[in-house]
Amino acid sequence: MAECIDLCKSAKDKGATFIFTPEFCGHLYVEGKNFSTDPKPENQHSALHSFQALATELDIWLCIGSLAVADPDGNLRNRSFVINSNGAIGSRYDKIHMFDVTLSDGEIYRESDTFTPGEQAVIATTPFSEIGLSICYDLRFASLYRLLAQNGATILTVPAAFTHTTGKAHWHVLLRSRAIETGCFVIAACQYGYHGSAHTYGHSLIIDPWGKILAEGGEEQDIIIADIDLQHVNNARSRIPALIHDRPIKLS
Repeated sequence: MAECIDLCKSAKDKGATFIFTPEFCGHLYVEGKNFSTDPKPENQHSALHSFQALATELDIWLCIGSLAVADPDGNLRNRSFVINSNGAIGSRYDKIHMFDVTLSDGEIYRESDTFTPGEQAVIATTPFSEIGLSICYDLRFASLYRLLAQNGATILTVPAAFTHTTGKAHWHVLLRSRAIETGCFVIAACQYGYHGSAHTYGHSLIIDPWGKILAEGGEEQDIIIADIDLQHVNNARSRIPALIHDRPIKLS
């Protein structure tokens, strides 16, 4: 949390008014198929409370990529939060798609062994934009982002702890595709480095609605910043209005 707070303060000093953090930014350690993420109920979650206090102190909005949260039924959720400049939680999103994959004999992930998936798409209303929320593996399900964009989202956020194996192959092309398909800005803060047996890719990205990369991080601790002009959303969607061109499809 000390590192997160220092990075947020540096971003504020560089002019940021809305700050986005990666998935599991409070804690992540993987051993075999087991995810260690320090889950707690919201009202007892010290990381969440620290971020709320920070938003108030810095007079900024925060999108906390995700924290592990225990819900009242005892289920664990991979949950994203949008926190306003008064420290209040404006929106919550529970990750829908669980990362259950076998990349190789030695690289197996079973997120559903630990977490219960969400069922509700979420658009956060902010003074800046309507923001469609998602987390990491959601990125591979384009229909989610189309739904968010068709219901008013102009910015999509994809906080992640993307594996190094899949990141090298798919991270840039998937994120640029989601931006192009929806005519949205995409903001994707990603973990980097080693977390037990897991190796994450980094390369945080900010992408405009035409698919242009506005800012990119590396595989190290960093802050990336971009100015966002929402007129670019209107421009992209007027040039290629694909969001209103859906047609019924029958499989023969």
